[in-house]
Amino acid sequence: MQSVAAILHADLDAFYASVEQLLDPALRGRPIAVGGGVVLAASYEAKAFGVRSAMPGWQARKLCPELIFVPGHFSEYQRLGDAAIDVLRDYTPEVERISIDEAFADVAGSTRLFGEPAAIARLVRARVRDELGLAISIGVARTKHLAKIASQVAKPDGLVVVDPDTELGFLHGLPVELMWGVGPVTKARLADTGVTTIGQLAQRSPEAVERLLGRASGRKLLDLAWNRDAREIQTHRRAHSVGAQSALGRRPAAEHVYRPALQHLAERIAGRLRAKDRPCRTVTVRVRFADLRSVTRAVTLRAPISATATLTEIAVDLVSGLLRDHPEEKSISLVAISASDLGGATLQLELPFRLRDDGSRPGTRKGMARERADRAVDAIRARFGWEAVAYASSQNAGGARAVPDAFRSLAEKEL
Repeated sequence: MQSVAAILHADLDAFYASVEQLLDPALRGRPIAVGGGVVLAASYEAKAFGVRSAMPGWQARKLCPELIFVPGHFSEYQRLGDAAIDVLRDYTPEVERISIDEAFADVAGSTRLFGEPAAIARLVRARVRDELGLAISIGVARTKHLAKIASQVAKPDGLVVVDPDTELGFLHGLPVELMWGVGPVTKARLADTGVTTIGQLAQRSPEAVERLLGRASGRKLLDLAWNRDAREIQTHRRAHSVGAQSALGRRPAAEHVYRPALQHLAERIAGRLRAKDRPCRTVTVRVRFADLRSVTRAVTLRAPISATATLTEIAVDLVSGLLRDHPEEKSISLVAISASDLGGATLQLELPFRLRDDGSRPGTRKGMARERADRAVDAIRARFGWEAVAYASSQNAGGARAVPDAFRSLAEKEL
């Protein structure tokens, strides 16, 4: 762990909406949202009315009748996001990019050249504003977790430096939902026990927190509540899993609803696995019910896979089994697939026994045929675009298709 506050967390403000306002000056100062059927991103002017990402378009318009929807310029998001991260890299090679619009940087080794960490943060903010026309908020602290929280406190368009001597005083007065790993469900569970601030969480016994949140999550959150975070900057981080999810609204828990959504998610995930030659051995699905409770199921395979049809079949089987175990649940609001245990493997050919699960094993004749078909689809999409060819069964994917694939790809981590 750093002994001085030299970790920066830089986060572009309302990035997608800000880019749209940059490209079209007539949109500046006005409430805008990227998207249409669903809000992909909202400007600060729209957020003031309660408009949020992932909100249905009709609901956003009801909250803000003056809301302007724009379709999005995805190539510009990528270009400007890359340019902002490159500004950080001008001051240190120790940069860990965690999304298109945010990154960590360790500037401990750069102070002789550029000044104290706070001075470097001011230089980065000024250059991003002057050269790119965008606002970026930066938090500076000893740990990654605290630097990220500081950047959230700094928004919009600000800088917060947390002195090591006052970090717990700063941290413990903040809302618990600012912590990594505290989403709506965890926030609600903590609130039910009277915990609404990070300081209140820090004062709870480990046993009480572990009973409420589970052993691993409870220990992790308690460590972060005391600013115990030994993670270092990873400049060449390689993902250990890849996943995607689709919000469905409130839909019947029926196969004709979730199968097309899973098919579309499997297309995206399997395509990325093949592009990096990193098939997966473990497949995990997650289903969120109407009350926001989520349940997961996973299976580990004997041989790694990357075929779209195979991944789809496994995901559908897992979700079907999960729903059979919860017959009382009649509605679902989200489905997700995660592929993990990644890595290349030598293909083991199998004799043609024509077993029922031949398609799920890559070494069978059927498995190899699926792989060849997928590679052909990949080649067509690489040349003519994603929409040039598609599985017919994924065309009614509901929520999975409400978000443009170009937008989804910006948020997906590199393999």
